Amino acid sequence: MESLIALASSLVSGAVIAVLASWLTNRARNRQDQQEEIGALRVQADAMTVAVAELQGAAAANRLLWEGPAERARSFLLATLAYFGGAARARIAGGTDLQSGLVGMGQAAELLSRDRRASRQNAAAVREPLTRVATAAATLMHSTDAAVAATTEQLLNACGDVENTERLEAAMEAFGQAVRAATAPRLSWWARRRAARASS
Repeated sequence: MESLIALASSLVSGAVIAVLASWLTNRARNRQDQQEEIGALRVQADAMTVAVAELQGAAAANRLLWEGPAERARSFLLATLAYFGGAARARIAGGTDLQSGLVGMGQAAELLSRDRRASRQNAAAVREPLTRVATAAATLMHSTDAAVAATTEQLLNACGDVENTERLEAAMEAFGQAVRAATAPRLSWWARRRAARASS
């Protein structure tokens, strides 16, 4: 009888140890998976932030180089000079006032056409950073964290109107807060319980 009790006792203690070991193994595996997921989310969020910064830089450069008042004044001045230069050459070659004016307008139109073509090519340079933003957003929009997915979508929409800097900055701030909340260390049940007791 004693041997049966000893056998039952060892079986029960073996089962308890096996269950405890299994629970600890699963818990460690879950914690490791969680840490890997947080690390991946941080990498993806960093890629998104860098892509948005590149987009903002490209848009600012485009604005500065091609759309500012100084650039428009430069274009107007060059077109005026081209007009008068073309008209003067036509006049020297023996053209009438009308012919001189037409040649001058042709010279100004050619210069403005080249300037517009260069402006469009520079604006196309914004396309590449916008593609990087969309690529970075693709994985984040499928995040298991609903706040990260929602703020990523808002940020992507704000990038479509990169000239609206206030909206873009607000979307970046919301995205950053969602990522910080999603990647913050998870407190254990005991730590949450102690924090709840301390706050009450």
